[in-house]
Amino acid sequence: MHLLLSGIVGSVAYGLAGPGSDVDRIGVFAAPTVAFHGLHPPQESMVTTDPDVTLHEAAKYARLALSGNPTATELMWLPQECYETRTEFGERLIAIRSAFLSAPRVRAAYLGYATQQFRRLTARDSSVGGRRRSAKHARHLARLLHQGRVLYTTGVLEIRLADPEWFRAFGERVAGGALDEAEALVAAAERDFDRFRSPLPERPDSETVERWLLDVRAAHLPPELARP
Repeated sequence: MHLLLSGIVGSVAYGLAGPGSDVDRIGVFAAPTVAFHGLHPPQESMVTTDPDVTLHEAAKYARLALSGNPTATELMWLPQECYETRTEFGERLIAIRSAFLSAPRVRAAYLGYATQQFRRLTARDSSVGGRRRSAKHARHLARLLHQGRVLYTTGVLEIRLADPEWFRAFGERVAGGALDEAEALVAAAERDFDRFRSPLPERPDSETVERWLLDVRAAHLPPELARP
């Protein structure tokens, strides 16, 4: 396994981390190219919980990012201090990050993930742990809607939130019972996505992504098989 790009994501990157927050990491790796020709293809993802690390093989990562997956996408837009591994192929990935974007997929992904958070809110319990979880879900709902709206309207993904206190206060209000605020926020975002014009294309530039992936594959061949 050759790690190409990795960094700290989640609440630490957003500026929402508190004393008990986990440190989440995500990365992209390249498996040896010849491994794909055997009976047992290489593992596409590696996930650990202590510490919290998710690593995706290059092809799977590319598919996730092309689909608009917010967690995969944010790896290419992190603040500089959040990166922990940056190889030449990682730098190239950051350089082509806009190629992964398309207006319909950004809208569907960010609204879809925010709606998941809202469903979790409506299923919360009344215990202390339940309230903490509800506050977290509410913060992430608001964060997803904000980031999705900004990305959809500007073509730029804002990772570090300018006003993290607003998101924390919103989370506490919703956890305290103000579900109507969360529902209203989702409805407002849906209206905004409908009325705003996006500079993003209708389809991602999959050809550019494909060239990057093929270069990764060529670079991870055994020397005797590599291109001259």
